Amino acid sequence: MARPIPDFSFEAAALARGLTPVCGVDEVGRGPLAGPVTACAVILDPARIPEGLADSKTLPAAKREWLHDRILECAQVSVAHATVEEIDALNILRASHLAMERAVAGLGAPGHCLIDGNLVPAGLKGRAEPIVKGDARCLSIAAASIVAKVVRDRLMVDLAQQHPGYGWEANAGYPTKAHLQALLDLGVTPWHRRSFGPVHKMLYQDISITP
Repeated sequence: MARPIPDFSFEAAALARGLTPVCGVDEVGRGPLAGPVTACAVILDPARIPEGLADSKTLPAAKREWLHDRILECAQVSVAHATVEEIDALNILRASHLAMERAVAGLGAPGHCLIDGNLVPAGLKGRAEPIVKGDARCLSIAAASIVAKVVRDRLMVDLAQQHPGYGWEANAGYPTKAHLQALLDLGVTPWHRRSFGPVHKMLYQDISITP
C-alpha cells in the first residue's frame, strides 16, 4: 500500500474559517529511557513549502537534516522541551503536552493549532484540533515532526559525548539491547528517566534488567 502523502487541507480548512495563523505541532521522545521530550510548532508559508515533507520516522537521517534546514529558512519555527525531571514528576504524556504548549507559546499566539495524535494539551484547548497520524497527513505537522526529531537527535549526540558508552548518538536514548547492557555496566545517569521501568527497577527494586 502506498505511503500517505501529507497535504495542506487541514491548514486550508482552518484558514477558511478565519483562524490565522495555523501551526502544526508534534513531539518526539516519548519512548526513550533517557533525555528530554522535545516538541516543535511550525507555521508554514503556503507559497514556500519545502518539497518532500513527510512523517519524520519514514525519512532517512540525511533527508531529515536537509528538510530541517529548509524548514528553518522559510517557516516560523519554535522548539521546546520538557526535562527528565518534569517527565518523572508529571508522567510522559503530560510532559509531552507541556513541551507542546511551550513550543506553541514560542510562536506568540497562533490562531489555530493542529496537534499530532488524538488529544489536545490542556493549555491549548479551544484553539486546537487533534489529528490522528497527523505527521503523515498534515504538512505543518510533518514539518514539526522533522524539526523536533533532528533537534532531539542532535541533543542526544551531544549528551553522548558527556556520557559515553550508552550509544545515545545512535539510539537517541531508546531502550536498545546495547543501551540496556550499558545501564547494567555503567549505571544510571542524571539524564535517565527514573519513572521508566528498566531504570526504576535498577534504582529502587534491585532487580537486574535483561538486555
